[in-house]
Amino acid sequence: MSEYVLLGAEVVAVTVLVMGLYFPRHRRRDLVVAYFAVNIGVLAVASALATSNTGTGLGLGLALFGVLSIIRLRSTELDQHEVAYFFSALALGLLGALQTASIWRNLGLMALILVVMTIVDHGRLLGRFQQQIVVLDAAVSDRAELVARLEQLMGGRVHSARLLRIDLINESTVVDVRWTETPRRRTAAVRQPEFAMPRS
Repeated sequence: MSEYVLLGAEVVAVTVLVMGLYFPRHRRRDLVVAYFAVNIGVLAVASALATSNTGTGLGLGLALFGVLSIIRLRSTELDQHEVAYFFSALALGLLGALQTASIWRNLGLMALILVVMTIVDHGRLLGRFQQQIVVLDAAVSDRAELVARLEQLMGGRVHSARLLRIDLINESTVVDVRWTETPRRRTAAVRQPEFAMPRS
């Protein structure tokens, strides 16, 4: 009976992870399908391996986790937060399939994953800190001038500006920029002047 409770809890957990956290925040539909497919696939395979009589189910399940965790989709580039959701979906699948001494331990670990992802991926926690590859239409080698240009362009404080390429022929500079957005000042709304309609 506890096995079915654990499986049900895992399905609820991955649904919360994908539909409650990831999709409302990042709106990438193709990865929703990938997260569910990877999670349920790992859940099914790890569950079958855990009940095998060879006694290698747990080891093979962990090996499966290690192999799948380093898979990167080559057809599209994944951001690091999307990789983190892949890790979370894989971990939930294993926790839902592998039987431990206490079912509450697995349930607690599932809840821990959801709580951590809820907090660390929240926009208000580190939303002001940004990273971007910037291409300037000038060849800039002086660091002080480069930082000044980037801060003017970004409208914030530059913490790191790593030169990736300087093209002296085409006059361009490619920079990996880590910067912080400055809170924009609210400007008072300008009242439009009232014009009197000419009398007929």
